[in-house]
Amino acid sequence: MQTGNIGEKIRNFREMRMIALEELAVNANMDVAQLRKIEEEGIIPSLGPLIRIARALGVRIGTFLDDVGQVGPVLVKAGTEQSTISFASSDPATRQHLNFYSLAADKAGRHMEPFIVDIHPASESDYKLSSHEGEEFIFVLDGDVEINYGKDIYHLTKGDSIYYDSIVSHNVHAGSDKPAKILAIVYTPY
Repeated sequence: MQTGNIGEKIRNFREMRMIALEELAVNANMDVAQLRKIEEEGIIPSLGPLIRIARALGVRIGTFLDDVGQVGPVLVKAGTEQSTISFASSDPATRQHLNFYSLAADKAGRHMEPFIVDIHPASESDYKLSSHEGEEFIFVLDGDVEINYGKDIYHLTKGDSIYYDSIVSHNVHAGSDKPAKILAIVYTPY
């Protein structure tokens, strides 16, 4: 899937539901200018805002990530993951430290979003906490990962996992100056 389609899909769903840009911004608790950049310039929001937009539009987050829908099982062979989104905590135009590879982009009607995520080291100023409805499961495949969760900090290494409620403010980033790789499964009620 081309990530540039996310803004277009958001605009299409918004217009189909006859929701003004300003109304969507209020319902998604976002700035109108930020939402306009997403729709018009193809700026990819971080996961929290994307989930809030999906919720405000009454669709699953996967709706923005889906390319085609397959009803039966979706098999993804090693090395054929679909690159979907690169998230950055501060400035999406210049910094990308989380690269998501979907493991179920072709599965229609799914309620979970499984990803392989490459995490590149970033500066501490990029560690912006976010929250959204749902739950997340993370399994570290390689490297060191640090997770800020509320007031706590968790250090995970290869083979470690964590399962948490996403409504609590959190941030996932490299735990050292070396890249890391995780399996992340995000569940949202929509």
